[in-house]
Amino acid sequence: MKYVLFTASLLFALPLQAAENISAVGSTTVLPVISQAAAVFHTAHPDVNILVSGGGSGVGVAAMIQGTAQLGMASRDISPEENVKLKGKIENIVIASDAVAVVVSKAVYLSGVHALSLTHIADIYLGKIRNWKELGGADSRILVIDKEASRGTRHVFAKAVLGSAHARAAGASIISGSNNEEQSIISRSNNAIGMLSNAWLNDQVRGVDVIVDGKAIAPTIEHVRDGSYPIARGLHVLLPKNASKNTHDFVHFLLSHDGQAIVKKVGYLPVR
Repeated sequence: MKYVLFTASLLFALPLQAAENISAVGSTTVLPVISQAAAVFHTAHPDVNILVSGGGSGVGVAAMIQGTAQLGMASRDISPEENVKLKGKIENIVIASDAVAVVVSKAVYLSGVHALSLTHIADIYLGKIRNWKELGGADSRILVIDKEASRGTRHVFAKAVLGSAHARAAGASIISGSNNEEQSIISRSNNAIGMLSNAWLNDQVRGVDVIVDGKAIAPTIEHVRDGSYPIARGLHVLLPKNASKNTHDFVHFLLSHDGQAIVKKVGYLPVR
């Protein structure tokens, strides 16, 4: 009986530590880095669970404004209007950089469309160019894919190509959400054009060069590094200044040698 009483008192004195759940929401471009880093971080910190979900950069920023998540993910800069609403309550940390590739279906690329000027791309999205034949490709109508307004990739692309992050794309016939969704649509088409992070290119979804001052610039990490690719951006983590120690430690891990190795593995340009 004495042994039973001692065991009970010991358990009472040393309660099990409750796990901490950290919610990270926002950009589906940043999401692969955070997901892979979360798995590694959890191995070293089994009492910390990092729950990652997408929805777009706008969702990540909104979560920080409303205080509904512990981390935000954004693949674009924060707007002045959003900064006012954030009231200086977050740290905006760039963990990587990448290129927003102008992507086409494999059949379009093989038909001869390997490079486009910013003017050509704008004219496609504005509905002024409607057939690939006008650009040296096959005689087929262009399937123009836009992204949801909340998506960071859309903001960066529209600002560089159309002159405003909020510009309307009158030539678009499909509006996609996540990178996975747009990649899938383009893969199933023979005449599509869209916008994706360079890390999402594959055999069925080809990135075309962008012509700048007469020179064709491929959407590669090397051209992001040297500043020659015209549609590039930073990838951000939004960290509340009152975040828990574990949340701060996770962001520090993202910027560490091991965290930046994950950035490189995913296909983005590390910041360190």
